[in-house]
Amino acid sequence: MAVKIRLRRIGAKKDPFYRIVVADSRYPRDGRFIEEIGYYDPTTEPASFKADAETAKKWIDNGAQPTDTVKALFKKNGIL
Repeated sequence: MAVKIRLRRIGAKKDPFYRIVVADSRYPRDGRFIEEIGYYDPTTEPASFKADAETAKKWIDNGAQPTDTVKALFKKNGIL
């Protein structure tokens, strides 16, 4: 099972809001997921981001691969 840490869109049209989730890579973007570890809101100024660093590091240590966008957010906020 290939596990990814990725964004799950839950916002309205033209008003994005994302949850950071751990999911099997075979599931759709907004489909089933294993665990929710944070959120990202790009509409606020500055963009708001909150993630559970311990849980994220635990998943990465167990082999979960963050997507490019999530990896950039983690680096910007000091999780990676």
